[in-house]
Amino acid sequence: MPMDRRTLLKLAAALAAAGLWAPALTRSAASGQQTQAFDYAWLKGHARALAGKPHQQSQGQMPESLRQLSWDDYQAIQFRPEASLWREPESAFRAQLFHLGLYFQTPVAIHEVVDGQARLLPYDPEAFRYRGEQPLGPLPEDLGYAGFRLQFHTDFRRDLAAFLGASYFRAVGHEMQYGLSARGLAIDTGLSRPEEFPVFTAFWLVRPAAGETRFTAYALMESESVTGAYAFHLAPGRDMVMEIDAALYPRRPIERIGIAPLTSMYQVGENSQRMDYDWRPEIHDSDGLALWTGAGEWIWRPLVNPRSLRVSSFMDHNPRGFGLLQRDRNFDHYQDDGVFYDRRPGAWVEPRQDWGEGAVMLVEIPTTDETFDNIVAFWHPAQPLAPGREHLLSYRLTWGARPPVAPRELATVQATRTGLGGVVGQPRRYFSWRFAVDFAGGTLPMLAGDGRVEAVISASRGEVEVTSARPLAAINGYRAMFDLVPGDSEEPIDLRLYLRLGDQALTETWVYQYTPPPASERRLC
Repeated sequence: MPMDRRTLLKLAAALAAAGLWAPALTRSAASGQQTQAFDYAWLKGHARALAGKPHQQSQGQMPESLRQLSWDDYQAIQFRPEASLWREPESAFRAQLFHLGLYFQTPVAIHEVVDGQARLLPYDPEAFRYRGEQPLGPLPEDLGYAGFRLQFHTDFRRDLAAFLGASYFRAVGHEMQYGLSARGLAIDTGLSRPEEFPVFTAFWLVRPAAGETRFTAYALMESESVTGAYAFHLAPGRDMVMEIDAALYPRRPIERIGIAPLTSMYQVGENSQRMDYDWRPEIHDSDGLALWTGAGEWIWRPLVNPRSLRVSSFMDHNPRGFGLLQRDRNFDHYQDDGVFYDRRPGAWVEPRQDWGEGAVMLVEIPTTDETFDNIVAFWHPAQPLAPGREHLLSYRLTWGARPPVAPRELATVQATRTGLGGVVGQPRRYFSWRFAVDFAGGTLPMLAGDGRVEAVISASRGEVEVTSARPLAAINGYRAMFDLVPGDSEEPIDLRLYLRLGDQALTETWVYQYTPPPASERRLC
């Protein structure tokens, strides 16, 4: 399954922001090395050794013909299926390589590992078919590759996962649809200065044994501030499950490091319609951030497309998991029969060790274009990673329509809608903003419209009024509604809401950050 244009444009925007379009040749490709003993311990030692030296940008040049390719011509460079790695009938996996060009101008070294021996895969122009209009001209023999994609025996024509651009990678669930991305590491995301984008400069792909249904790849990550050794263990199924181990070696102090970063897009949805000029009702890869805290609380934070950069922190101790999800899977809500936003997978991060004190951070960036990934979520440890030391991380990353864990007895948020507040038919004397939050699941279907269900609402400032919690037969759940009177200030307001019956919580906790509009945009009718 080839990446669509929107997917590649998103990667291009990130690479441009990172300054990673500069052409270069990998050091491994230039060395002419044929085989070498390889294991994860060696890779960690290699990354540690590199961290003790100044960061060196790769040197070399890439032909201008590849740098100046049009979109259509780059798409016309197709990897030949017959050149795929591991085409033996007994192999459950195949791998294909991405060609350099257009937005992807930083080569990476790609190796195959067989019986503990690593062999660099040399650039092979015969592995590609080109039917574009612009001549490519002569290409260097040691050109290298941009990344790789992986397929599975259930359908070798469609991707399971792809590693392409900086430290970006993505995968699919059973619906075989790409959506959000993950990264190896995030550095200084959401600060006033440009963030730093670490790069996977080399990969080692372990040839799967006959009949093996798990795949392993290793990666070397480098940047000005840190080096890292990564191990990816992929287990495809109804969901794609990745077990990820990382060893990080900071070169210098890092102000804001992001562990297990997820990157997504949110332009317009039911609760955030600032950019609703498109004919499609909703445009987003994810619609919310879900958190399962170390204390056991389940939290749902709907995403927004803000007017200005917004950074939210959810303090925690040993989080149990977090993820960016696409809960709304109704085609009618999107009406996109090209990229199918209703089929976008979510990604759930589950630590496999204690992560201690820190915060799940959510960065929301204004966007006018669905090709720009404007949502980032990651774990930020309270204790900085000290330079000169090894820092080991381990987590599980699950891609699919639903997260692998969910509240057992609590209802979850189904939709968040907002609009002008007040009572219909009565004059509005002041500005207020209405919130309607729908819950379903848990024990709600058994309550049979129990009138004692109440909405517990808190706001960091302003006044909450016109509150209600009533059954919603259409979803066999409940709808909570309230108006928020923000006052004259335009400062953001933090909101929390859950439903309860007596002392018993019935739902996960809905949290939201509302920024009142300027006075000139506040309508009373």
